[in-house]
Amino acid sequence: MKVTIVGGGLAGCEAAFQLAERGIDVELVEQKPHARTPAQTTDWLCELVCSNSMRGAALVNAVGLLKEELRRAGSLVMAAAEVAKVPAGGALAVDRDVFGKVVTERIQTHPRITVRREIVRAIPEATADSPVILATGPLTGDDLANDLAKAVGGEHLAYYDAIAPIISADSIAWERVFKQSRWGKGAPVDATSEDGGAAAAGRDATALGDEAYVNCPFDEDGYKAFVRAVVDSQKVEPRAFEDVRYFEGCLPIEVMASRGEMTLAFGPMKPVGLTDPRTGRRPFAVVQLRAEDKDATAYNLVGFQTRMTYGDQARVFRMIPGLEEAEILRFGSVHRNTFVDAPKLLDERMMLRARPHVYLAGQITGVEGYVESCAGGLVCAVMLAQTLRGEPFTPPPDTTALGGIRTHLRRPQDRFQPSNITWACIPPPPDKRLKKRDRYQRMADRALADLEAWLGSAPLARTA
Repeated sequence: MKVTIVGGGLAGCEAAFQLAERGIDVELVEQKPHARTPAQTTDWLCELVCSNSMRGAALVNAVGLLKEELRRAGSLVMAAAEVAKVPAGGALAVDRDVFGKVVTERIQTHPRITVRREIVRAIPEATADSPVILATGPLTGDDLANDLAKAVGGEHLAYYDAIAPIISADSIAWERVFKQSRWGKGAPVDATSEDGGAAAAGRDATALGDEAYVNCPFDEDGYKAFVRAVVDSQKVEPRAFEDVRYFEGCLPIEVMASRGEMTLAFGPMKPVGLTDPRTGRRPFAVVQLRAEDKDATAYNLVGFQTRMTYGDQARVFRMIPGLEEAEILRFGSVHRNTFVDAPKLLDERMMLRARPHVYLAGQITGVEGYVESCAGGLVCAVMLAQTLRGEPFTPPPDTTALGGIRTHLRRPQDRFQPSNITWACIPPPPDKRLKKRDRYQRMADRALADLEAWLGSAPLARTA
């Protein structure tokens, strides 16, 4: 019994370590030093290439909760980060060289892990006793990516992603917005008229109908000022290795805005078919928000993929009526990223439906961020170990952040987009009257309690 893991990044190294700690032999295949992605500069495993930050540490941040769960679950990456951490206020940041050295040493000296330095150009053969995990990350080599595309269908593999921002429902000024779908699909609804509670009304998806969008209405002056701000905003320049190719059906808003003052009003901000119930008239333009989760705790800005810097996104998007105090849970971005349509292609164990015994982990599945990649590797390894040992399939509870990683990868979407961990990936507590910070703390407390129960009872959840 042996598992072959392709890719020595965060997901691959975490998966290798977790499997090995559960008594399963692992061959970890890493292409360096024979080849590097354009973002890599060292031969260390688990190289951090874009930033040394693993983001906020507080439990009222979803990523902070995820890091704490990983620590309790025995994560190699979190242990290495603790050794390599540097002062960074409320964030976890590490010395990249120290971090890479620590992980490389732990992997290369583990008695059950063999590291093979080789370029993999096609998916290795996989069997029930010798499964494969692909953990090749967002810059998967062209040959391997092409072979994966053949296996799953090219339409299900993306090479660039265009991500729209996500905001917290609690931060929307519900008295300034209304709910209605275009083309008369559902009557306009005043978002605060149901019970006088703005946040509760915003989350009442069942009362307002599955097809109802939140509409942020602009008058003419406000719209034109917004367009000027978008055009004048600072943009993130493509990295040296990115030959970014925009698709006409998914253009960044600043590209559309640069084509003419009214382009957005005839595109994602078109008001056709909408009536503001407070004025009885059609707005000059709208920004539409779509619920990100079934409990409507977070909303996606529809069609608002962007390369604006995070600072300018926060400034410009708060010009939108109703979003003046918006809390952005995920910023928009457009960048090179190889990932699959996980809800369609992966089963509940993160195995490719089209290629039995081939599993995916990390950013290639559609998670974003170092911490999320590590979590994807750990979750995939635990579930695979259960399979190989003939134990009952017992994934992390959905109420945990580790379970939230699986929720994101399994949640059906018309157009699957990669995402960081957000609170929208975790079901909210029953009491909707809680203030935002109290609700997040309640969710974190519940998650850690459920995690401890899972670690104590689920087969192979905890290492020996």
